[in-house]
Amino acid sequence: MSKGIELMAPAGNFESLQAAIDNGADSVYFGVEQLNMRARASINFTLDDLPEISRRCKEKGIRTYLTLNTIIYDHDLSIVKTLINEAKKANISAVIAMDQAVISMARSVDMEVHISTQINITNIETVKFYAMFADTIVLSRELSLRQVKKITEQIIKENITGPSGRLLEIEIFGHGALCMAVSGKCYLSLHSHNSSANRGACKQNCRKKYTVIDQESGFEIEIDNEYMMSPKDLCTIDFLDQVADSGISVLKIEGRGRAPEYVAKVIKCYRNAIDSVANGSYNKEKVISWMQELEKVYNRGFWNGYYLGQKLGEWSKDSGSHATQKKVYIGKGMHYFPKANIGEFKIEAYNISVGDTVLVTGPTTGAEEMQIQEMFVNDIKGESALKGDSITIPLAFRIRPSDKLYKIVATEYAEV
Repeated sequence: MSKGIELMAPAGNFESLQAAIDNGADSVYFGVEQLNMRARASINFTLDDLPEISRRCKEKGIRTYLTLNTIIYDHDLSIVKTLINEAKKANISAVIAMDQAVISMARSVDMEVHISTQINITNIETVKFYAMFADTIVLSRELSLRQVKKITEQIIKENITGPSGRLLEIEIFGHGALCMAVSGKCYLSLHSHNSSANRGACKQNCRKKYTVIDQESGFEIEIDNEYMMSPKDLCTIDFLDQVADSGISVLKIEGRGRAPEYVAKVIKCYRNAIDSVANGSYNKEKVISWMQELEKVYNRGFWNGYYLGQKLGEWSKDSGSHATQKKVYIGKGMHYFPKANIGEFKIEAYNISVGDTVLVTGPTTGAEEMQIQEMFVNDIKGESALKGDSITIPLAFRIRPSDKLYKIVATEYAEV
């Protein structure tokens, strides 16, 4: 491809946004308050954050996409209109939508529209229809790369363009959580908890452990895996050359509910992988190295999704994350000395030593990982610090008083 693949990063808060910017994202997507598919996440951007999101990204030439891809009811329409008008005012690049009302409102103020995977587009005729409204279309997650390539080739052959006049761009998911339902349109949570996954309020029923009982006999039916509805996470980094060959324009990383270090690690790996495919240096050794890095952050185990022709999903064997590392809160940032490039931290929990790998996160700092080479404890050079101590360490980046300091430790999934 002439312009290369656009790497799209998730951002659930300013820490994740900065992590995406610092690690090579070409674009970011995010939700604001209630009308997005992560509305129940612990942290969401507000309407007032839009100008700051736009400013940070514009400085680095990064495109910004506002997600408005939930089911919309009549009482939501005035909120949608406000969000679109504010997004337009803040120079947000595009709106990701599934509802025709959102699409129409965005087009009425001349905002670029991207069609969400929630619409479940699987063929060229549907692509042609939505090209009347959108410049980018996210295809169904259940398609194979062969099917994706057929669609991208047809777009070129028939010169299918969006409202901008540019050739229509195709986007697919490249990494992250998958839903057991077709393109994420699940109704389990609504049925059991009156909490709709399609309104951003999924209760994650599929991630729980289940037994199956024959009601006639009362016998428990033997199944291979008790987590029979919890798919492993999608990972395409080990066949990214084939993904690039399918003719897609945008690779989307899932994870707006994930921590900033997840965004930093995953975006960095995929940035390197996309660049390696482009310059011809993509190889098995690099893939092994990237996979080891990806395993360090939240994951439920990995599989290739449906891209290589697999018809049935692969399911998690355990609850929660299979990450080989986790972060433990240690303390908070106190002061940064710019001339000396030294940061001061207050230790509020556990202990920390020279040689430890630490993570610093903050709304402006993003997510920065480093190994402690030396430190001063209460103004005296030392090897370790305890709760209540004040430490200073050399840094290659600036810290702020709001920043948090974590120690990275191995989990039970790490190879011994």
